[in-house]
Amino acid sequence: MDDRPTPPPATTYHYESGQRHPIEILVFEVAPDDVAAFLEVDHEVWTLGEAATPTCSEIPFVAKEVWLNDRRPGEITIVFVWPDRASWEAVDQPAFQQQLTDAFDRGFGRPYRLVRAVHEDEDFGLHRWSRFERV
Repeated sequence: MDDRPTPPPATTYHYESGQRHPIEILVFEVAPDDVAAFLEVDHEVWTLGEAATPTCSEIPFVAKEVWLNDRRPGEITIVFVWPDRASWEAVDQPAFQQQLTDAFDRGFGRPYRLVRAVHEDEDFGLHRWSRFERV
């Protein structure tokens, strides 16, 4: 007898495995009252800016997620999933990154701090293996 649970109908979910997508994780700290402004400017400058990277013919990343921590108001975790390291490096050009940083700083205009860059701490070894999501 098989004791494994019966999976839901395949029409309700999507599952991919065997991936090796590099993950970029950035943790920022801002004043709790500034979170909404940070998120708005982050989307306008970083998300859309990197999505329209001049050297790329399509959006260079697979996905971007923003996570907020209710137990640490003002903590913002940003997760990028990249298709491969080459796509990541195409966006990580110093002049382009500085242009986006300057635009973000002008648009946000408040203090913020990069607390941790997990992907750097892990020497880019962190990767997404699978994804299960309902559809």
